[in-house]
Amino acid sequence: MVNLFKRMRKMRTLLDVRVGLGAAIFPSPPTATKEFPAITRLHLTYARKIYGGHQGARHFWRNCLPRLKYHNPGVPMSVKQTDEQDGPAALTIYFAEEASKAAALNHAAAIKDTHAPVAGAAEKTAVVDLKNLEYKDIWNKVKIMTGAQEVAAAAEETEELKKLEQMRVKSEQDRARVAGIRQARKDQERMLQEARGEVEKLKSS
Repeated sequence: MVNLFKRMRKMRTLLDVRVGLGAAIFPSPPTATKEFPAITRLHLTYARKIYGGHQGARHFWRNCLPRLKYHNPGVPMSVKQTDEQDGPAALTIYFAEEASKAAALNHAAAIKDTHAPVAGAAEKTAVVDLKNLEYKDIWNKVKIMTGAQEVAAAAEETEELKKLEQMRVKSEQDRARVAGIRQARKDQERMLQEARGEVEKLKSS
């Protein structure tokens, strides 16, 4: 049973990286267009603690960035976690030659992220202000600005996720049932001890 749960967790981890929000392919030099130039790299900065508007950025790092990296292995992605709660929560997108029009329109020019690497001579950047945004909204902005093409889950992956979810629900039900049995035993033992205590009191009176 333990080995089964280990396999389940491993399979779930693999599927979570391949499928879901952020599973998308950025424009690359062979696929880039005038509308959406190639993405050369990404940099994410946010504070370690979630208050002050950094929660969405943290969730984006945890939920979306691993999938983006999996589907775009050639695109460097760096992350800086700071102790600056009043500092920026920002995603800097680096484009080859020119930023997309959508990126230029959504560029947060007022955000100055000193932790983001300086753009190269052949790069242009656009910054997404992540403060107080849900990670799903962050992903939608990234998609719009980069022209990333989402990767649909294969039928086999969808079916596997469904099976894993069913197994997860079943395991939770089993845990609850076992916990109920254990609690019932404890309650029974407690009642017996109390009953014995009452008997002893009657004997001594």
